[in-house]
Formats: sequence, structure tokens, C-alpha cells
Amino acid sequence: MNRSGVAAVMMAVRGTVFRWVSEDIISTHYLTNSRFTLQTQQRCGFRKVAKKVEPKKGVAEEAEQNEILHKKGVAPAPDPPTPHVPTRSFGRLVKPFVFTIGFTGCSFGGAAIWQYESLKSRVQSYFDDVKTDWMEKIRPQKQGDLRKQTSVVLQMNQWWNSLSDGQKTVTGIIAANALVFCCWRVPSLQRSMVKYFTSNPSSKTLCWPMLLSTFSHYSLFHMAANMYVLWSFSSSIVNMMGKEQFIALYLSAGVISTFVSYASKTAMGRFGPSLGASGAIMAVLAAVCTKMPEAKLAIIFLPMYTFTAGNALKAIVALDATGLILGWRFFDHAAHLGGALFGIWYIIYGHELIWKKREPLVKMWHDFRTRGPPGPGPGGNGSI
Repeated sequence: MNRSGVAAVMMAVRGTVFRWVSEDIISTHYLTNSRFTLQTQQRCGFRKVAKKVEPKKGVAEEAEQNEILHKKGVAPAPDPPTPHVPTRSFGRLVKPFVFTIGFTGCSFGGAAIWQYESLKSRVQSYFDDVKTDWMEKIRPQKQGDLRKQTSVVLQMNQWWNSLSDGQKTVTGIIAANALVFCCWRVPSLQRSMVKYFTSNPSSKTLCWPMLLSTFSHYSLFHMAANMYVLWSFSSSIVNMMGKEQFIALYLSAGVISTFVSYASKTAMGRFGPSLGASGAIMAVLAAVCTKMPEAKLAIIFLPMYTFTAGNALKAIVALDATGLILGWRFFDHAAHLGGALFGIWYIIYGHELIWKKREPLVKMWHDFRTRGPPGPGPGGNGSI
């Protein structure tokens, strides 16, 4: 792994700490708005009372006073609002569970089709390059080409070509996270961001936030730490799986870890918003450490102390399991544990059960792509 995971061991601590900080900010935002709403409603209610009610006033006198207020066009004071308390209903998890299963299946199915199209395009590009290679050799160089050699575009192309396949793959994920982070800074988008980019089992919107919250970070430090760890492990995971299978694993792990968080919060009755890519990144870390348990890792600030990836994974899982059992509320231990366990399961069993059995789907897609319109021809049906 060329010690590319030098910062990986700190991922669990960083990811959970930053997730908690973000949750604390969002929760404070909710509480502030709730206090403001309740106070406003109370002021409106008590302003409508015409006269002070005596503490020993009887039922008949209260009815008479309400009748007088009704004749004067003044409504009686309404009861103070009752705050909404989420119920521990596991029935609300049925829809997220179905979404998790369906999204995971679609992710790996789409990845299999994507791999087929990539291989087909690669073969076609190879033959196209062979046909046009001789033209590039004999074509004279123009002055415009000389100017381009010093342009910013050429430098960007050189930087891009110097990246590994894994780094190129996660660049898109990092860009998506950066875009969502900027959206958090737009005041007019705050309501939509809280609704769709934070996952909360007590929210009315349950399914899409399971995916969108994986790309959501409120804190710059939170996002930078998560993306740095993802960048560090990108080359290893993509070389091991390929970019298509890696994307399917990453997206599925984000949704599965959120569902585990839903189930944990519902069981404990501790509702609140969550956001961050820590669950998906934990699956990536667990997959690499399970596949290469003897690889040497080190903490970024203590590079002189090294340990195996297998021992690091055991320590991380034990920490999250302890936090979940003891009910620690600093981190979202359930989401991190769910992502790590999914990564371990996929390397040991999931690869054989899911990815290696994609051939029927790919064959079906191949038949669909190569089926031409009916008509006369050598094949009788226009097929290639």
C-alpha cells in the first residue's frame, strides 16, 4: 500500500468527532428556532385575553366570560402548544429498509453495466488510436501547439494524467462534497439542506437523505479530514476492486450505515440529525484492512509508530461497539460500525455473492445493446 494509509487510523476518531460537531451545530439551530416559535405563539395567545381570570372562578363564571368575549368579537385564549415528541415506531423503518435494499442492488447492477460499457469503449478507442496514430506522427507542429505547452490547461492535463486511477475516481466525490459544503453557506437553502442533506429517523423525509447526507458536511475541518482519508486509500481500494465496484461499495455503504444509525436511534429513542461521509469511508477503510491485514499503517502525527491494518481495524470496531453499547452520545457510533461491518462483510462474502454473479445481468444488457432493428440481413433479424 506504500504507506498511503498513513492517516487512516485517525479516520474513525476524526470522522466521528466531526460528525458530532456538525450534529451539535444543527441541533442548536433547531433548538433556537423551536424556542423562538414557542415564545411567539405564547405572546399571541395571552394578548387575546380580555380580563384576568380569578383562580377560584367556577365553571359557570368561565362559561359566562367566554360568552361575553364571543359577543365582543374576542376569542378565548388557546391552549399553549404541545411540543412534538418523536415516537419509537419501528414501522417507520420499513420504507428506509426497502430503499436500502433496492438502492444497494441498483448500485451494483449499475456498476456492472458501467464496467461493460467502459470495456467496450476502451476496445473501440484502442482501434481508433491505431488508425490515427500514423497521422499524429507526420503532422507538422503548429505555433498554436507551442503556445499551449505553457498554458494553464496543459498544466492541468499533466497534473490530471499524473494521478492514479483511484485518485481520479475520488476527485468527483470530493468535488460533490465541496459543492454541498458551499450550499450550506447559502441562507436561502438552509431549510432544504436540513431537510434533504441531514438524516434523521424522526424527519418526514427518510429515504433520499440516507444518500445525500453522505455528501454533506457543515464543517470545513470535518470535510477536509474525511476527504483526506478517502484520498489516502483511493489508490488501494480502486486497484483492488476497480472504479465501478468501488463506487457501488461507497454509495451502498453510505446508505447502509445511515440505516443502521436510523435503527439505533429509534431503539434508544435518541433522535437527531446526522451528516457526513464517515460511514462510507469506514467501509472503504475496513475493506482495505480486511483484504490486506498485514499492511503497515501509521498515525499522521506519529509516523514512528507503526502497526498492522488488521489490528487497527479491530481497535476501531471495538471502540465503536463499546460506544454503541454504553450509549456514548459524542459520536454516531452506529453509523461508523455499520459502515465498517459492511466493508468487512463485502470482502469476505459480498464479493462472491454479488459481484461475481453479475454475468446474467451483463449478458442481458449485452443482448439489449446489440439487438438491432428487424430486417433482412445475414442474421435474419438484424443482430450483430
